[in-house]
Amino acid sequence: MNNKNTGLIATIAAVVLCGCPGLFMCLFGAITATGNGTFNDQSLGPGVGIALICVALIFILIPVGVGFFTMRKKPDAAPAPTSNDQTPPAA
Repeated sequence: MNNKNTGLIATIAAVVLCGCPGLFMCLFGAITATGNGTFNDQSLGPGVGIALICVALIFILIPVGVGFFTMRKKPDAAPAPTSNDQTPPAA
């Protein structure tokens, strides 16, 4: 497997493990922040919803970062400069 396949697998794994839960957490946080979220027949405060949205944004940004850093084209290493100068060193 080359680096492109490894990067693609890592990106897909990050989307499944972080991106999808992040989207659902963002939805639940938005519902909670508007005051419509309940848990065991008790309303959750809007602060909980805002905190969930912030954590969800981090979860959503993880696959973006993994995809960027694994799929980008890395610059080639510059070869060491060689001298074609045929003059002898100064005495």
